[in-house]
Amino acid sequence: MNLKSITIALAVALVCGFSYAQTSTEGVKEDFKPSPLNQPGQEYPQVNSQGYARFRIKAPQADSIRVSLGLGGQGGTRLSKGSDGFFTGTTSGPMDEGFHYYHLTIDGGVFNDPGALNFFGSLRWESGIEIPARDQDFYALKDVPHGNVQQVLFPSKSTNMQRRAFVYTPPGYGKSTKKYPVLYLQHGWGEDETAWSNQGRANLIMDNLIAEGRTKPFIIVMTYGMTNDTRWGGIRDFKIDAFQTVLTEELIPYIDANFQTIANRNNRAMAGLSMGGMETHSITLNKPDIFGYYALLSGGTFNPDELKDKVKPHLIFLSCGSKERPDGVKKAVSSLKEAGYNAVSYVSENTAHEFLTWRRSLKELAPLLFRQN
Repeated sequence: MNLKSITIALAVALVCGFSYAQTSTEGVKEDFKPSPLNQPGQEYPQVNSQGYARFRIKAPQADSIRVSLGLGGQGGTRLSKGSDGFFTGTTSGPMDEGFHYYHLTIDGGVFNDPGALNFFGSLRWESGIEIPARDQDFYALKDVPHGNVQQVLFPSKSTNMQRRAFVYTPPGYGKSTKKYPVLYLQHGWGEDETAWSNQGRANLIMDNLIAEGRTKPFIIVMTYGMTNDTRWGGIRDFKIDAFQTVLTEELIPYIDANFQTIANRNNRAMAGLSMGGMETHSITLNKPDIFGYYALLSGGTFNPDELKDKVKPHLIFLSCGSKERPDGVKKAVSSLKEAGYNAVSYVSENTAHEFLTWRRSLKELAPLLFRQN
């Protein structure tokens, strides 16, 4: 998938997320429960066993409220005003399982839902709602040994500022002199370095996989990919140079100097979702001597011609949701295998350009990393 195709796919995902629909409750089960992502003590928003979402907002002075749900969800739910000053409404259809951003439009102004927790996406802090997934156990908070997610500030001469990263270290890290491989994991457009641990549950996915003995323990580094310096509509003009310098010449040396890493290509991977996948594609092709494992999660594909005459990666992992472009991912992996590359495809069933796709992708990717070591 080329840059133009990635841009079109992202645009379709965004447009689909904000289409308008009328609310209908016919055939909707009345077994609604508070969303897992509500503020403490808040009853709304609620979700039911079918995946419908119900919203209730107190705004006695308002005339109209619409709920706009983000990537992959049912959008444009109009709420009805009651005599008590509360606006209430239910999505017109079941939403995809997993996490979704949303916001309220109240008399033309954009606001967050006071009942929900906030997450950084679409260039702003948005409300979040979680539709429980049938396979949610793999990212659930369990009674297992837990790693640690810490914030680090690292100097960046190229941008003349201190930059931030979040670093996941696995259970047991620091209790011995053991060193670990590292995955550099990138967010998508409109998001930042908080996305993978907050929306993506990356630390809980790793904790659970490690506890089950399904993956080697490794460090994950998540930093801002400078994606939001480009506004929507201009993604095709995004230049990788500035972020590539920050990542490869400043962040990686900082991590290797301050954490117990195995500082070589064979123990270093890069992955990214959506636009972060686009960044991963460019940087791994430009710097194949730095990364030994590549993963694009709803972020395009590789082809044998662009990899020709470069040091061969140990693994190329390509994934997407079944509601995206799975045939393109499967075809790309088939071509890579025919050319002699260790390539793996994964398609998340019944999901689109959304975090359940990427949570599942990380679950499938992690056990494949650093096997050659």
